Amino acid sequence: MKRLLKIIGNNQVLVRNFTSLSLLQLANYIFPIITLPYLVRVLGPEKYGLINFATAFTAYFNIITDYGFNLSATQEVSVNRNNKEKVSEIFSSVLIIKILLFLLSTVILFLVVIIFPLFRSDYDLYAITFIGVLGTVLFPLWFYQGIEQMKYILIINVVVRAISIVIIFLIVKVENDYLLLAIIYTVTQLLIGIIGLIFAIRKYELKYLLSSKNQLIDQLKKGWDLFLSSIWINLYTTSNVFILGLFAPNNVVGYFAAANKIRIAFQGILSSMSQSVFPYVNKLLSESYQKFISFNKKLLKISVTVGVIISVFLFLFAEPIVNIVLGSEYSASIIVLRIIAWLPLIIFLSNVFGIQTMLPLNYHKNFAKILFFAAVINLIISFLIVPMFLAIGTSISVLITEIFVTVSFFIFIKRKNIQIV
Repeated sequence: MKRLLKIIGNNQVLVRNFTSLSLLQLANYIFPIITLPYLVRVLGPEKYGLINFATAFTAYFNIITDYGFNLSATQEVSVNRNNKEKVSEIFSSVLIIKILLFLLSTVILFLVVIIFPLFRSDYDLYAITFIGVLGTVLFPLWFYQGIEQMKYILIINVVVRAISIVIIFLIVKVENDYLLLAIIYTVTQLLIGIIGLIFAIRKYELKYLLSSKNQLIDQLKKGWDLFLSSIWINLYTTSNVFILGLFAPNNVVGYFAAANKIRIAFQGILSSMSQSVFPYVNKLLSESYQKFISFNKKLLKISVTVGVIISVFLFLFAEPIVNIVLGSEYSASIIVLRIIAWLPLIIFLSNVFGIQTMLPLNYHKNFAKILFFAAVINLIISFLIVPMFLAIGTSISVLITEIFVTVSFFIFIKRKNIQIV
């Protein structure tokens, strides 16, 4: 962390944004870790697995409604931040598209629940979880990132989530309270979305401008490649829980999901780098290609160092970590955590090669193609080995896929003679 701040140097905005997002990521991962030992014991592997399966299913609708705007709209707002009229135009267009996509998602959810018995049996859980998608639709994360004012994201998220944690401990007492937990998660997301939207409009004097058909189509075109990329990423990340749930009982899903939560919590140490650095590297590239390359070289060194430390630690201490955080009932999570322990290192590298290097250089289509092939590979491996090896098979599938992504990004930038290594 200190080294990264040193690299960033005197850029106070970037330092402030990185600090805010680091604290936000820390909060997003610490808050679940605070409740994780309690929830896995109160709900048990079955209901905990069911909650995570529903969350993984709902993630598909988050992908649809986000539509790649967290990158494409962030870039556009960043470039036009000094033009209030243009920013309001972008804000209005993106918001109306996200609302329309949410309405489309509602129809899809209704059809899925009606047609498939697996979802119909727990329709109330899926309906409750789905409403939380509206919160992500309303929260203009892409806007705050574009204007590089992440401190407001931090404040809103931390305050609301802190309150929700207190409520979880107060009212979730037995296994059958899993629906109450889903309601708490949904209300939390809705409050964050509504507060974030209202604050952005009032603080930055944003106006709703009636978007023309051409403006909406333009936004859809700009986000299309990144939308495809997000779909492919989802197919080999959150979809793994969903695919596992198709073949395994809920308790097995719980074993994998709990171990994965631990991995994500440790990985969150540098996850904020992606969000805070992305607008900065775009700005840096517009000023000087050499500065851009030099910065990413240093970023890569940090990613390797921190990634190795985290991954080795998780691998060596998987057993005591699982026993302390999850309890003896989750002993099956130990081998899962050991397999996925190497993901932080691999993902940190792919982030620098892909998001921080390829996207600013406008290799969006190549980025999307690599992720498409990764998704195909993951699906093939998953449907071959998950039915036999369940949670272990899912872990192996994720690891192989992430290695493919990182190696592919590396080969691409080497072929383009982009010297960041």
